[in-house]
Amino acid sequence: MPSTKTLPLVKDSERLESRLKEIPAVPGVYLMRDESDRILYIGKSKKLRNRVRSYFRESQNLSPRIAMMVQQVREIEFIATDTEAEALALEANLVKQHQPYFNVLLKDDKKYPYLCITWSEEYPRIFITRKRRAGSAKDRYYGPYVDTGALRSTLHLIKRIFPLRQRPQPLFKDRPCLNYDIGRCVGVCQGLTSPEEYRKIIQKVAMIFQGRTQELLDILEPQMEEAAEDLNFETAARIRDQIKGLQSLSAGQKVSLPDDTVSRDAIALAADTQHACVQLFQIRAGQLVGRLGFMAEIPSQPPLAKGDQELSQLSLSSSPGQEAEREGVEAGAILQRVLEEHYQNVESVEIPSEISVQYELPEGEILADWLSNRKGRKVTILTPQRQTKAELIEMVERNAEYELARMQRLSDRNSQAMEDLAEILDLPEVPRRIEGYDISHIQGSDAVASRVVFIDGLPANQHYRHYKIKNPEIKSGHSDDFASLAEVIGRRFRGLKEEGRGKMEDGFSKLEEPEEISNLSSVSHNISDKPDLIMIDGGKGQLSAVVAVLREMNLLEELRVVSLAKQREEIFLPGESLPLPTNSEQPGVQLLRRVRDEAHRFAVSFHRDRRSERMKRSRLDEIPGLGHHRQKQLLAHFRSIDYLRLATPEQLAEVSGIGPRLAQQIYDYFHP
Repeated sequence: MPSTKTLPLVKDSERLESRLKEIPAVPGVYLMRDESDRILYIGKSKKLRNRVRSYFRESQNLSPRIAMMVQQVREIEFIATDTEAEALALEANLVKQHQPYFNVLLKDDKKYPYLCITWSEEYPRIFITRKRRAGSAKDRYYGPYVDTGALRSTLHLIKRIFPLRQRPQPLFKDRPCLNYDIGRCVGVCQGLTSPEEYRKIIQKVAMIFQGRTQELLDILEPQMEEAAEDLNFETAARIRDQIKGLQSLSAGQKVSLPDDTVSRDAIALAADTQHACVQLFQIRAGQLVGRLGFMAEIPSQPPLAKGDQELSQLSLSSSPGQEAEREGVEAGAILQRVLEEHYQNVESVEIPSEISVQYELPEGEILADWLSNRKGRKVTILTPQRQTKAELIEMVERNAEYELARMQRLSDRNSQAMEDLAEILDLPEVPRRIEGYDISHIQGSDAVASRVVFIDGLPANQHYRHYKIKNPEIKSGHSDDFASLAEVIGRRFRGLKEEGRGKMEDGFSKLEEPEEISNLSSVSHNISDKPDLIMIDGGKGQLSAVVAVLREMNLLEELRVVSLAKQREEIFLPGESLPLPTNSEQPGVQLLRRVRDEAHRFAVSFHRDRRSERMKRSRLDEIPGLGHHRQKQLLAHFRSIDYLRLATPEQLAEVSGIGPRLAQQIYDYFHP
């Protein structure tokens, strides 16, 4: 590791020049490191030596962010590649792996939804999701789409045009549902169509989301004519209806461009000091087929050491013209990062022939060459300045500004709510991380608890957790919310004192993994797990139980806890007999209400799942020799107790692990 006494390269000209001579003038990736060997920045270039040298030229007009980064560089590493395309791919992988502070990083806040096609499954599914999972490489995600309503209506219309599987689970065991009879489904649940034939239908749907609707129409029209010539009028009529549906899907989406035969993407952004909202319009054959949205984090400028501040001030002083040029360079870097990330995740047929960008890209030539190699034909990247294409960029930029303004309004509202809550509770700082807890059960049966987390006023569902109440005294007919809350809080914070570093456990055993959670909007921050505020759903009794366990753990001074009663939306503090004098419509109280309602919803949904699962198995538990594993296999095969009860011994024996003897016992149980 470099010594902590090593001077920055900008202050050690001898070492800088020596290091620059070692860097070859070939394509590759370079890594800038600071005195603690942390990677500050990762970049790529067609000629490594020229690019790295440009950072240290006095005449170079660097952006404030990059100029500040240069002051901290102690060491430069490089990785040479054979081509510029390899450098681009390597840089993208390294940025994802190391997340350097001074690189532009895309923010996946699950704000915009994707459409997923699960090609990894025998019969692929199509659904909308806000989570882009890194599961099977075969699965394909389209998006993220800005207009959620348009995406849902498009998918709804597609399910009317093409015979797709309409239900996630079969409605009947031995026959298809009504969707099959009216031509809306091909009977996937009963295997009435082969996987190969069904995948052909899904491929047509995929062409729509790839912007290849016209290409699909060109395929369907000859098929319709051929079916009509063969006197297969039923097939011809079905294809005709599909063509009409596809034409209605793209109706009213014309974009006025001089050349309707060229496929093009147009990208622009609007930014404030912290975030950039990027919009990408996909135009195919003169039609707007997709509007995608991306969020990018703009790194802040951390303070430099005293010795670096003077040099930084000299390098950052500039004229208004230079400042505008720097902003353009910064914006171009963001657009380049978005385009690289986006086109890495699309198929080659989805890459357009032309890309119009708002600002010139810093490595536009490398990106264009890489895209041309992937597409198999030339891809042009241009920055239009006038006429129709420039007007298109202005339209995209205007939409990005609307989205940024909407995000800023939401951020202002949440900031106001957190400040109001800090004032109500007399907190030293605004509560950036709020945790909410609730208990759910029916007279003690299937008792569970929930933990929800709000960060900066928004639900962060990646931190949500479920808890199964383990107290043996809490069972059907006997409930104790006070003891349940005390147990959950004890499990949640038991690691705070044990580890001595403020690092806490979630209180899960190996058999108690977090349940799958719903797709809410969420945010991601590098923030400590220690909450700024704990909210308990309940009144003075629930709060007292939690306070008692925190006092026993010597954590009451470190953690701020309150409760919110449902009836009058009253806030109670530890040791106070009366609620705080608040108005239920105050922004801070409304924020607590949102946390409370979300904790309640999350707890109730988990309780219902457990209760439903228990009720499914309650009768099977009475059958001798039928353990938990075999019960799961039976229910997975027959879908419900009702179908299982109607099964013959031979049908029961077909289930893995159920032999003829046990099958007869199960049959005799339901048919005494």
